Amino acid sequence: MSRRVVVTGIGLICGVGNTTPEVWTNLLAGKSGMATITAFDTTDFPVTFAAEVKNFDPLKFIEKKESRKMGRFIHFALAATAEAMESSALKVTPENEERVGVHIGSGIGGFDVIEREHSNMLRGGPRKISPFFIPAAIINLAAGNVSIRYGAKGPNEATATACTTSAHAIGDAYRLIQRGDADAMIAGGAEAAITPMGVGGFAAMRALSTRNEDPEHACRPFDKDRDGFVCGEGAGILILEELGFAQARGAKILAEVIGYGMSADAFHITGMPPEGEGCFRAMRNAIKSAGIEPEQIQYVNAHATSTPLGDALETAALRKLFGEHATSHKLLVSSTKSMTGHLLGGAGGLEAGIVIQALLNQVVPPTANLVDPDPDCDLNYVPNKPQQAEVEIALSNSFGFGGTNGSLVFRRWSE
Repeated sequence: MSRRVVVTGIGLICGVGNTTPEVWTNLLAGKSGMATITAFDTTDFPVTFAAEVKNFDPLKFIEKKESRKMGRFIHFALAATAEAMESSALKVTPENEERVGVHIGSGIGGFDVIEREHSNMLRGGPRKISPFFIPAAIINLAAGNVSIRYGAKGPNEATATACTTSAHAIGDAYRLIQRGDADAMIAGGAEAAITPMGVGGFAAMRALSTRNEDPEHACRPFDKDRDGFVCGEGAGILILEELGFAQARGAKILAEVIGYGMSADAFHITGMPPEGEGCFRAMRNAIKSAGIEPEQIQYVNAHATSTPLGDALETAALRKLFGEHATSHKLLVSSTKSMTGHLLGGAGGLEAGIVIQALLNQVVPPTANLVDPDPDCDLNYVPNKPQQAEVEIALSNSFGFGGTNGSLVFRRWSE
């Protein structure tokens, strides 16, 4: 029998808040994190807004000398981990250090560092490249720095599976604990791609909303007038523990991880297959691994990024999997990206934390800006206002470029 895995800590940072309580409060209030970009001059850009993290000071978490050796995504990972570790009260000791691991990913990593050092090279030649360029930019240095900071000597990994990254990180960490390779894992993802190349690149793909005159209402999942996603940044980190390990130290348990499913579209580098077939299989696999029936799920935090095709295809997959449970509006579905923007590799971690808050508080956060529903999107998307609900089991979806999909299932904790 596999070991049970619980969540004991959450750390969230994104455009609507720099701590988990702040994020949750602002989501329930329908607050948007989207505004004109401040990180760089957007004069020549077709898209001029994003969901930036605001008033963030890495020096609250990292010494100044060390912070200069890290990309912004690493700063976010360390900040979110600090909150998660404090909330879990997990201590890494000589007795347990080899049983505590880290699995933190990023879709892109240190884009800000890559752009900065490339400019330095163009201006002054290769001797102007910082000796810290590589460790500041590469994706696994978020996990590496967290491991070093806390002395966690167990499994150390970093996924890079586009927008499914941190869902995969949490799911894989869950399985490491399940099979006995670790007793606790610090897991999730971080992203900081609101840079000239990041925003410019996604804009060149025509993936982004172009509502430059109205950023707050630009991200409109499931709405007939949706026109693309909004770049977000931040991190979402969970502390996962084997149940007995958590109970032995008297940890407060927030939720239980009960299922994890993966799939590949094997279809297109950025597009989704008809009827969201890959999404359907990831959700089906997660529910199967949880040992439950689809109708036992009350809430789905959808991947829904506000792209014309993606939201409709995820809806089709939900309709196919949940049947009457979905079409009768019993199943609650919402996209919190409508407020946070899309954290890319950090999205799954952020949204897993949001799902756990829904389980704890028995409130489902809304889908903001849903004014004129798309006829192809006909489920209960909790439009514009949070909804009180009895939520025992919830699912979180993440789907990424390259056709990589992941779904996580969480259960409300009760003794």
